[in-house]
Amino acid sequence: MSVNKEIKRVTTHSIQAMKVNGEKIAMLTAYDFSMAKIVDDAGVDVILVGDSASNVMAGHETTLPITLDQMIYHASSVVRAANRALVVVDLPFGSYQGNSKEALSSAIRIMKESGAHAVKLEGGIEIAESVSRILTAGIPVMGHLGLTPQSIYKFGTYTVRAKKEAEAQKLREDALKLQELGCFAVVLEKIPAALAQEVSASLQIPTIGIGAGQHCDGQVLVIHDMLGINKGFRPRFLRQYASLYDVMNDAIKGYVGDVKAKDFPNEREQY
Repeated sequence: MSVNKEIKRVTTHSIQAMKVNGEKIAMLTAYDFSMAKIVDDAGVDVILVGDSASNVMAGHETTLPITLDQMIYHASSVVRAANRALVVVDLPFGSYQGNSKEALSSAIRIMKESGAHAVKLEGGIEIAESVSRILTAGIPVMGHLGLTPQSIYKFGTYTVRAKKEAEAQKLREDALKLQELGCFAVVLEKIPAALAQEVSASLQIPTIGIGAGQHCDGQVLVIHDMLGINKGFRPRFLRQYASLYDVMNDAIKGYVGDVKAKDFPNEREQY
């Protein structure tokens, strides 16, 4: 029997057991109660309250503008809906880089005020002190390597990372360092599939891929992307499972038409 079927509440321990058993880990983002309820009921193992809320919920161009207070608001909404999934929350830009005391304070606020189960930080050796300090408080940490969207202005592009050997070698070292520090998993974003396979095999902790090929221990997508709510965003790594933009647009047009035609509400729909 799969680990997935046996457990009532997914924990960091069950995520580790999935890797050991060769069972893939399914992770999706959610940012509000209603969507998180659907995601949780569908059997997703991990819900990521991503700083991608900055893009898909608030309309910003990057993930940088979202604040810690806003992340706590989104996380609180998701936690109230998630009865089974492990809820992981992104520490937003500026809440942990370069200051491990602030990192700990930010992580504690997320855990206390939202009721989430873990936090996620972008970066490797350069954030080791922040990761260590958060872990000393008993807060589980998920790492994130490869394309790290909070560093977009440093990269200057959302293109594939670690294609050159020097950057690939740093990623290998960073992944091992995050494991050594005590992270329970690491996201690998937009890196060559062969490198992701190598890193996944070298680690005892699970890897979660996005644009990192089929050999990671799990996969994550942004819910608005995979449901086709976002129009026009179609990177190679995205499999779109529905076209909800069109479905919702048609439904709303139908409503507008019925109101204009004085067809809604009809006699059966009034008191």
